Amino acid sequence: MSNYIEYKDKIAFHPGYYIKEIVENSGLTQEDFAKRLDTTPKNLSLLIRGEQNLSIDIAMKLSRMMSTSISYWLSLQSTYEALIGEFKSDEELMKEREVFSCIDYKYFRIHYGLPDLPRKKDEQIKRLREFLNVSTLTVFADRDMTVSFRSAGKELTAANIIKANIMVQIAINQTLKIKAPKFNKRKLEDSAKYALTLTKNHDTFYPLIREAFLKAGVVFCILPNFSGSKINGATKKVGDHIMLMVNDRRLNADTFWFTLFHEIGHIMNGDYGISFEKESGQQEETANQYAADSLIPPEEYHKFLLEKKFDEVSIKTFADQIDRDPGIIVGRLQNDGIVGFDDWRMKPLRHKYVVKI
Repeated sequence: MSNYIEYKDKIAFHPGYYIKEIVENSGLTQEDFAKRLDTTPKNLSLLIRGEQNLSIDIAMKLSRMMSTSISYWLSLQSTYEALIGEFKSDEELMKEREVFSCIDYKYFRIHYGLPDLPRKKDEQIKRLREFLNVSTLTVFADRDMTVSFRSAGKELTAANIIKANIMVQIAINQTLKIKAPKFNKRKLEDSAKYALTLTKNHDTFYPLIREAFLKAGVVFCILPNFSGSKINGATKKVGDHIMLMVNDRRLNADTFWFTLFHEIGHIMNGDYGISFEKESGQQEETANQYAADSLIPPEEYHKFLLEKKFDEVSIKTFADQIDRDPGIIVGRLQNDGIVGFDDWRMKPLRHKYVVKI
């Protein structure tokens, strides 16, 4: 390590640079000078080579030995560190630009009101960094940065990981702004049962569910889909309460309610993390089963299948019997291969929610 740094037409010297001159002009060996300074030869050698910061103790000893002020020596150290900091900051910015190349800034401008700033990428990076409340965007390149990625496979690209982490970070930041009681599993079970009574309430279900979950210590948020994140939902412990997030990409009745109850299933099992598309593993299967059984009681579904009537009227009748949106039934039948995804007769039964986020 050098005892001086040159960067952008600036130069700053480590205090060791000046100490080396003093030692050489003194006619003493480093060992003898170190004894007079009341430090070890090794410590002095490290200082001279710029491999150790000047301590207040050594600054005090130098000031007394050389009849200078302590602040003089500490100022030399501060100036040196400031130029190193500028160099490292610019170096970090270069890395941030690589991460930023995977991010569509327009998403944040449209949904979160960040300024337009056309062609000013470094300023966009700064605003995004401030919005997400991180020291550098490079932290989002780290898998499991915000929560566990569970069994997500190697098919995730660097861009997928960055966008997934950012979505969860937004949800966490929103959760931190909301005052919530301590998580109560029993109350969440009751809130989940209440949520099931709202599947046909297409216009106002979201604020009702959000309020009910909040009483159980669960902060529920729906975020605008960040294309390329491949997230279905995510959960995380935030202090004494729980963050539960889904995005608005899957807002057909069947997919929305399944995603929501899948995430509730993870919470019930004390399993927090991100749920991605087409994910497998025991944790995902357990959460899937919880969602399936919660949305359609297994015994009732079995009886319905035995009748082998899957036309529009029969599906609507069964949906009324179990008090569910008929789109949930359609989605289950399609998932089980009983009704085709291209069956035009099912179209009137499928409802797409529009949620004001």
